[in-house]
Amino acid sequence: MAYDIDDLLYLMARLRDPRDGCPWDLKQSYATIAPSTLEEAYEVVDTIERDDLDHLQEELGDLLFQVIFYSQLAREEQRFDFSQVVSDLVTKLVRRHPHVFPDGTLQSRASTTGEKSTQVKQRWEAIKQQERSAKGAEGLLDDVPLNLPALSRAAKLQKRAASVGFDWPEVEGPIAKVREELQELEQALADNDPQAMAEELGDLLFAAVNISRSLNIDPEAALRAGNRKFEQRFRHMETHSEQSLSELNLEQLEALWQEAKRGLK
Repeated sequence: MAYDIDDLLYLMARLRDPRDGCPWDLKQSYATIAPSTLEEAYEVVDTIERDDLDHLQEELGDLLFQVIFYSQLAREEQRFDFSQVVSDLVTKLVRRHPHVFPDGTLQSRASTTGEKSTQVKQRWEAIKQQERSAKGAEGLLDDVPLNLPALSRAAKLQKRAASVGFDWPEVEGPIAKVREELQELEQALADNDPQAMAEELGDLLFAAVNISRSLNIDPEAALRAGNRKFEQRFRHMETHSEQSLSELNLEQLEALWQEAKRGLK
C-alpha cells in the first residue's frame, strides 16, 4: 500500500495524541528534536557524498519527518501547520524566481529566460536582502546563523561580505593570506603565547575557507572528504600491520601510512 503526505500528517498527529499516542513523542519539544534534525540532514548529505543513492529515499524520509514533527508541535500551539509551511515556501520561491514566474504567480510562465546565471544570481541576492531587511536585519551579517558549523559559517560570512565587493579578485589573495597567518601562528608558537596561538589558528582556518570559496569548493564538503580519506588510510594501516599500532614507533607508523597512501590512490 502506498501512503501519501496526508497519511504522514495523520500518523504524526496520532503519535502526539494525549490519549493513546507514543510516550516518547509526547515528551518532545522543538529544542529536543533539533539535534536529530542536524543529524538527519548530515545523513542525507553523507549518503549523497558516498554515492549511496539506494538509501537516499530513506534518509530524505527521515529528514521530512523532522519538518512534520515541528509542524505538528506548532499546530498544537496554534502557531501554524504544515500546509502553511508549504504555502509560505511556494510563495517565497515564486517571489525569488521572477525570471521563471514573471507575473508573480505559480501559473505564469516566461516566454524565454534570456538571462545569464550571473544575472539570476544577482537578482536572487537582491531579493534575499530585501527579505532580510523586512525581518529587521540591519547589517549584512546580522542573520547568519550562529549555530552553523564553523567552516560553513565562515564561508557564509565571507560570501555576504563579497556581495558588496569586499573580496580578493583572484585566489592568489587568500593563498597569500594563508601564508601570512601561518607565519603569525609560528610567531605565537615561538613566543609560547597560548592565547595568540588560538587566535592565529582561527585566522588561519578562516583564511583557508577563503581559498575554498574562491575555488567554488564547499569547505565542509572538502573537510568531510579529507576525513574519509584519513579514515580509509588509517584503517588500512590497522589491517595491514602485524602488530598493534600502539606497539610501533613513529618511523614504522609513517612507513605504514605511506603504504596506505600508495594502496588507496
